[in-house]
Amino acid sequence: MKAKDLRIKTIEELKKLENDLRKKIQEYLILKKIKKLDKPHFLRQAKKDLARVLTVINEKLKQK
Repeated sequence: MKAKDLRIKTIEELKKLENDLRKKIQEYLILKKIKKLDKPHFLRQAKKDLARVLTVINEKLKQK
């Protein structure tokens, strides 16, 4: 997920994506605790994607 792709979306779409990513991170953390997470880089990538989404949301809110 690239920031330039996120900047095209509306704030409502970004908020939905934020909630989806938070749920996904929660699932990965649960899987990590029970040692069922085969690919731990998924958790790291989801956290980075969430940070990108939050950054773009803040940029859009400051523009208004």
